[in-house]
Amino acid sequence: MSKIITFAIPCYNSADYMDHCIQSILDGADGATDIQIVIVDDGSQKDDTPAKADEWAAKLPDIITAVHQENGGHGIAVLTGLANAQGTFFKVVDSDDWLDADATRLLLQKIRETEAAEAHVDLFITNYVYEHTVDDTRHVVDYAHVLPEDRVFGWHEIGHFFISQNLLMHALCYRTSVLREANVPLPAHTFYVDNIYAWQPLPRCQNLYYLNVDLYRYFIGREDQSVNEKVMASRIDQQMRITRIMMESYHLYQDIQIAQLRSYMVNYFLLMMLICTIFAKLSEQPDARENLAQLWHDLHEYDRRMWRRCRLGLLGLGANLGTPVGEKITISLYRLASRIVKFN
Repeated sequence: MSKIITFAIPCYNSADYMDHCIQSILDGADGATDIQIVIVDDGSQKDDTPAKADEWAAKLPDIITAVHQENGGHGIAVLTGLANAQGTFFKVVDSDDWLDADATRLLLQKIRETEAAEAHVDLFITNYVYEHTVDDTRHVVDYAHVLPEDRVFGWHEIGHFFISQNLLMHALCYRTSVLREANVPLPAHTFYVDNIYAWQPLPRCQNLYYLNVDLYRYFIGREDQSVNEKVMASRIDQQMRITRIMMESYHLYQDIQIAQLRSYMVNYFLLMMLICTIFAKLSEQPDARENLAQLWHDLHEYDRRMWRRCRLGLLGLGANLGTPVGEKITISLYRLASRIVKFN
């Protein structure tokens, strides 16, 4: 039977939680065999991840594929999942996250319906939930009043996204052929590649569908997690590397013709520059500020209109206050936003 969707699960020393992730997908699939799960063991050596992956594949060989590779990082694991995908659609689920069964059921139903009707949707969008395990709270990110619901639409029909409503990887289910044609540049041994994954392929998506269900459950709260403030500050070089790749992907004002999509992509890139600016100031890396200055300089040389939008707008000016007091204000505002939205 052909596969309607591939769920790729990058795993790196994930033995403690990968079972929950895999089982959550199977629960939503209700035993259907037109789905595929690709477990990518990214060179795990510290626990039983490789053995668990093989056990799952042996248990459900018509559904689950286990792939083992040398450690390459999250981006390479995603690309390995994509290379092994048999599904018409492709969704990444990190091994410490999970999917809601009822929402998964609805997504699969809608994909089957639109494919049967030959609607050729390029991107399905669903909601995601920050699951804060430390204090047992949740924060739902949805796109109601931003995206048309329960029908196929194009970028020209979208509304304005708030800064907390970006289309992160957790929200996206791409048509597999779109991703492959996009040749998404995910560097090895680099965190935060999900920003490229959730941004660079978007102009290739012509037909979209928003299903207003809380599908993806994003585990958050571990001290070693990549979005933890201290961890992000220590990896500011990787954040800048990702931002530079995004910068060099497009001249947005020239390459993106649909105004609504261009506005969204510009604002997303602005957010990336703001993150680089804030965490360079929080970082203890001795060359963080110098590298930040170089990034701003390179943006100016690459695309001056984008530089003006990012650097001379209200948020850009606020993030680049040049005095010690100004820096404290910038960091305080960031931490206030973090407490309100709880994104790390």
